[in-house]
Amino acid sequence: MKYPELRKLREVDYFTTDDVAKLLNIKTSSATVLCWRYTKKGLFIRLKKNFYVLKERWQKNSNPDFYRISNILQVPSYISMMTALSFYEVTTQVQRNFFEATGIRKTVEYDIEGISFKFYKIKRTLYFDFLKKDDFFIATKEKAFLDAIYLYSFGKYTLDFDSIDLKKIDFERLTTLLHRFPEKTKKIIKRICKIY
Repeated sequence: MKYPELRKLREVDYFTTDDVAKLLNIKTSSATVLCWRYTKKGLFIRLKKNFYVLKERWQKNSNPDFYRISNILQVPSYISMMTALSFYEVTTQVQRNFFEATGIRKTVEYDIEGISFKFYKIKRTLYFDFLKKDDFFIATKEKAFLDAIYLYSFGKYTLDFDSIDLKKIDFERLTTLLHRFPEKTKKIIKRICKIY
């Protein structure tokens, strides 16, 4: 059994058949079959086509590990909405086993081994103001808040306004970013933040 050698992959968030082929010094076609078999045995978890993670690693993942995985499930994407607001401690709402991201491809949800990754599609013109932090992409807190309000304004997102600590939002920065958003979003932001 090759699994003891493959346990070296515990050090990475995810791997491909090419990584397995290189590690075991086998052909990529053989690595593809091996990954399929180990997934069926429950030793590997398939994230998406040609992306895997060791099950033993998955069970020890922290939120930043799941943020990095989220970024590869849909490319391009960044962590946003309540997941990002929780990361910045702007909300009292704690999401368990649920991660939200914004992308430009499609709105979709992936359920992998009890963890949900939800992607919300936004217009390409609104895909901005995020940064790379600890090897994952995440919205700034103001942009995460705006993404949530934007989707809420179109009935595509549920938002608990009482859980958000508006004192932790930079209103000057928020106002600057708001110029790109549609009128529906601006009206809600102006009402709840009392920006005029």
